[in-house]
Amino acid sequence: MKTLNHWIGGKTVEGTSGNYGPVTDPATGAVTTRVALASADEVDTAVAAAKAAYATWGTSSLSARTSVLFRYRALLDAHRDQIAALITAEHGKVHSDALGEVARGLEIVELACGITTQLKGELSTEVSSRVDVASIRRPVGVVAGITPFNFPAMVPMWMFPLAVACGNTFVLKPSEKDPSAANLLAELAAEAGLPDGVLNVVHGDKAAVDALLAHPDVAAVSFVGSTPIARHIHTTASANGKRVQALGGAKNHMLVLPDADLDAAADAAVSAAYGSAGERCMAISAVVAVGSAGDGLVARIKERAEKIKIGPGTDPASEMGPLITAAHRDKVASYVTGAAAQGADVVLDGTGYTVDGFEDGHWIGISLLDHVSTDSDAYRDEIFGPVLCVLRVGTYEEGVALMNASPFGNGTAIFTRDGGAARRFQLEIEAGMVGVNVPIPVPVGYHSFGGWKDSLFGDHHIYGDDGVRFYTRGKVITTRWPDPADAPTGVDLGFPRNH
Repeated sequence: MKTLNHWIGGKTVEGTSGNYGPVTDPATGAVTTRVALASADEVDTAVAAAKAAYATWGTSSLSARTSVLFRYRALLDAHRDQIAALITAEHGKVHSDALGEVARGLEIVELACGITTQLKGELSTEVSSRVDVASIRRPVGVVAGITPFNFPAMVPMWMFPLAVACGNTFVLKPSEKDPSAANLLAELAAEAGLPDGVLNVVHGDKAAVDALLAHPDVAAVSFVGSTPIARHIHTTASANGKRVQALGGAKNHMLVLPDADLDAAADAAVSAAYGSAGERCMAISAVVAVGSAGDGLVARIKERAEKIKIGPGTDPASEMGPLITAAHRDKVASYVTGAAAQGADVVLDGTGYTVDGFEDGHWIGISLLDHVSTDSDAYRDEIFGPVLCVLRVGTYEEGVALMNASPFGNGTAIFTRDGGAARRFQLEIEAGMVGVNVPIPVPVGYHSFGGWKDSLFGDHHIYGDDGVRFYTRGKVITTRWPDPADAPTGVDLGFPRNH
């Protein structure tokens, strides 16, 4: 069986803790790899390598950094299929979806290639007699990134390219469920010329995470994952004096008004709810149908959902793959089986689904729940699977009030032909990312990604301008120089004397 080890100081480093975790092919249920789980001492080795590299990387020129990043971008582009194949093998998502993940990660690498303009400072001259004031941005030092299983390549690429472009060094702790893509990303960075120790990958579980959160040489922590863990990351790292951006969970709503194009809304709901098997923080998991929109919308969603081809991600015909683990599959199924008892109409029940020839895979089918109440488990919890809840309201105002009552505020969408309603919605809805006739409003790389309320802990969103601000610290310099004409007698600088 293959063993996946750490990447520290520019090379593969074998695990020494003696602890390993299983990496499973979700389509077959077979364990394909064991991944080394780091001890606190191994985390310390990775942080030490990053700290040593920071001494020179933090003072390197912008042109030197961006030259590496341009070469890195080219290598990532050339290895798209290889990265995507690792994602499919360990996460289970279909190959086309995995390729899309790589493409979205590349957007942030491209942003990092142009970091020179993002790091420009400001200068005010003559704020007083012969006094100038300048504002500059400097790197923070060693940064840790803790990333989730659902995007094993994209989310790390949302973090470390910007961090290292700003002059920091990085320790990445990817999910132990699908860790191989992270190592390949690090290997390609080394091939592009990133100096040893600037990017390190240390695998592990809670012990490794807690070691990073407590380490005195880690200056900042970036995290993407569930809300309970995001809250723990933020509280613990902040208590240890670190700056933190911790992106948590979601329950993303889509408001559909009676004037909406119901065919377009149904297409959007199906792709946003069931794409990547619902294992994404920007998935639409709750559709709020207003008035007469409900029956027609549910019928259209059902018709489209029943046609989705479920199978292994390596099959080009597959449109949805398995879930990451059997335990997660069983948890998702429990929400569907319990929905009827809590008052929902189970329009589609995907529990018990299997794929011929892959019976041991972590399969679940499409589930659609109608007339879901706001106090049901299926509505309140982030299910993180292919389960779509439909809630019914009588008016636009009722829908917005229902959505704003949610403790989450990650992404949301409205489907309507009415520009005035859309304008009201984007101002009144309490969420960090809003789509108008766009179901998954993930911003492009030069705008920042992040939610409100229990979907974000910390003051900074990820990537874009917020990402640059998070990975740098502001410094203000006030300068006064004497005029050369006032030089002491006997020192001739070639300037005319003023008196």
